[in-house]
Amino acid sequence: MIIRTLGFGLVCLAMLNGCTQEQQNKLSRAVQNYTGTNGVLEIYAGDKLVKRFIQIDKLSTAISTNGEQPRPYRFGYGILDSNLNMQKDAGEKKVYFEFSDYASNYIFYAQP
Repeated sequence: MIIRTLGFGLVCLAMLNGCTQEQQNKLSRAVQNYTGTNGVLEIYAGDKLVKRFIQIDKLSTAISTNGEQPRPYRFGYGILDSNLNMQKDAGEKKVYFEFSDYASNYIFYAQP
């Protein structure tokens, strides 16, 4: 049994090592999609926090219509924390959001 488990682990490691970085990133995102990340996205105007989204499962990069080229924006779903208190309050709902990679000052992190 131990040899079988060890052999499976070595096969997985060899397969992962043969993947490109982008393929490894996709695999990592697939695991995160399954387990969740509970992320927080903060949008800044200069040094002032202007929007916060909480309880985000993931951020995705938009892909072109033909599915080959990434687009310069990201999107996801999260709770719009209107009063910026890091809690889901009454009336704060899950929303879809997009933001540009070029024009947005943002921080995305896992909520501690």
